Amino acid sequence: MATDIETLLEQNRTADLLRFTTAGSVDDGKSTLIGRLLHDSKSIYEDHLEAVQRDSKKLNREIVDLALLTDGLKAEREQGITIDVAYRYFSTPKRRFIIADTPGHEQYTRNMATGASNASLAVILIDAAGGVTTQSKRHGFIASLLAIPHVLVAVNKMDLVDYDQEVYERIHREYADFAARLELKDVTYIPISALEGDNVVERGERMPWYQGLTFLGHLEDVEIGGDRNLIDFRFPVQYVNRPTREFRGYCGQIQSGVLRKGDEIAVLPSGKSSRVERIVTFDGDKDYAHAPQSVTICLEDEIDVSRGDMLVHPRNLPRMDRNIEAMMVWMGEAPMKLNVPYYIKHTSQTVRGTFTDLQYRVDPNQLHRESADILELNEIGRVNLECFRPLIYDESARNRQTGSFIVIDPFTNVTVGAGMIINRAKHRAQLRKASEEAPVSKNIVEEHSFVSRERRNELMRQKPATIWLTGLSGSGKSSIAKGLEERLVAAGHAAYILDGDNVRSGLNRDLGFSATDRSENIRRIAEVAHLFNDAGMIMITSFISPYLEDREQARTVIGDDAFIEVFVNAPLDVCEDRDPKGLYKKARDGQIASFTGVSAPYEAPESAEVTLDTDKLSVDECVDKLLEALRKRGVLGA
Repeated sequence: MATDIETLLEQNRTADLLRFTTAGSVDDGKSTLIGRLLHDSKSIYEDHLEAVQRDSKKLNREIVDLALLTDGLKAEREQGITIDVAYRYFSTPKRRFIIADTPGHEQYTRNMATGASNASLAVILIDAAGGVTTQSKRHGFIASLLAIPHVLVAVNKMDLVDYDQEVYERIHREYADFAARLELKDVTYIPISALEGDNVVERGERMPWYQGLTFLGHLEDVEIGGDRNLIDFRFPVQYVNRPTREFRGYCGQIQSGVLRKGDEIAVLPSGKSSRVERIVTFDGDKDYAHAPQSVTICLEDEIDVSRGDMLVHPRNLPRMDRNIEAMMVWMGEAPMKLNVPYYIKHTSQTVRGTFTDLQYRVDPNQLHRESADILELNEIGRVNLECFRPLIYDESARNRQTGSFIVIDPFTNVTVGAGMIINRAKHRAQLRKASEEAPVSKNIVEEHSFVSRERRNELMRQKPATIWLTGLSGSGKSSIAKGLEERLVAAGHAAYILDGDNVRSGLNRDLGFSATDRSENIRRIAEVAHLFNDAGMIMITSFISPYLEDREQARTVIGDDAFIEVFVNAPLDVCEDRDPKGLYKKARDGQIASFTGVSAPYEAPESAEVTLDTDKLSVDECVDKLLEALRKRGVLGA
């Protein structure tokens, strides 16, 4: 018996942990469902159950009210509703669970967002008799914003509709149509009766038409191993531990990724680099660690690292910028104010920041955008935020830990908002398209030439195209661009180079190197290339253009038929060894902020038309490869 108990305890200790949240409209049965789940899975102590039985009698309930297991506040028990977030813990032989029971009232939407912030699965209850409501959609939208990997839609109170399959199918279709417009990766539907217990823990016999897993069965079997980001190493420093002169360690929790002893490490925002000497834990030194472990990291070199800095792998960098876009859930009693300083708490750093613009407010029922000047309590909108110091972040869809933040009122110290940083690469349809967006002035009418593009092509014996060279500084873009231009002109073609430094010394000299300015730099270049293409020219652009969405925007402006993306590929260490302008050295010394490859990310093309490996190919070989690609596209000899 002792061995069996020890085995059971060890099995429970090592089992996976699933955090899930429940949400839905008022009186959809969330608390009853959790009470039923705890009761039928034998996860309630006898004295606790006896207390619930006594309270049920006091409140004149005809049967034992299992909702009282989670409704702990006096107001909740009197009104039969959930007001605050209630956390409950239980386990089965397969898995351990933490439940966040969140309120259904619209006025407590902020509580729902709080309870769901760390969840891997969201349970959205829908009353079978009442159908899909605005609040059901609101909670699905918030689950999408919070990038919760799994959603379970439980159609509850099937006992009130005589377990009618058609009612369930109708709700399933309606909510599935709504969920298709959200970025939800995994949505499952289960019909249940929390009051009677059907399909909660045991299947029951009153819905033979449903052959799927029970509610608990799905919770036990849902695959969560791949939900954690183990690719992007992110370690925000919480504390610098210096107990003796001989020991200096940087303490914190690994937010994502894996770290190994001996790994090269970059410190942001300074860009300084070192290697991992030790990984210290409560159980002693380890050879490796991963999210979400809390560790102390010791580096080989004594470099300046402070609370709020972030340790990352130098070849996998997050973004670093003062200006960000985010979806905001406003939680303050007072409305959000523009151009007024707030505290922005992001990972382990707190900075001041102001909301410069409210782009739109979201109607959670129809997902329509509404123009608005402010966000009120529990409203959701898309904002532009300018921080007084750069944030080191990823988009929330890629990394929930580094892609979210909270907003704190500097006068009351109250949390007034929660933000999810937008992955703009996932919103390419929202990018500004030159052919669709109206100019600022309303008195502009586009003029068209009497000379057709076909006549220009015939005259120049070529088809217009933009060869967009992208790659790290030092990868060889400028050399290849010059070689290609020379070969094209020698063959009688009209070609011209747009080089990054040349453009920034004139047309774009007013722009810096923030993500926003980089995006505007690429937009202007794309517009210029588009005009040259319209004149029949072959354009060769040589720009780092580090962000996928910016290059996608350039493709949209220029046109897919004329845009040829060329990835000039060279490893970072090769580029740094070349360093023709000495920029990498300056960046490593902290003289250049937001330098691509050192303190700012480079997003390699996912499907470039041409890839040139310049650590293996000469300039002439690269030019030969490009000329062949142009011939195949019909650009030459039209």
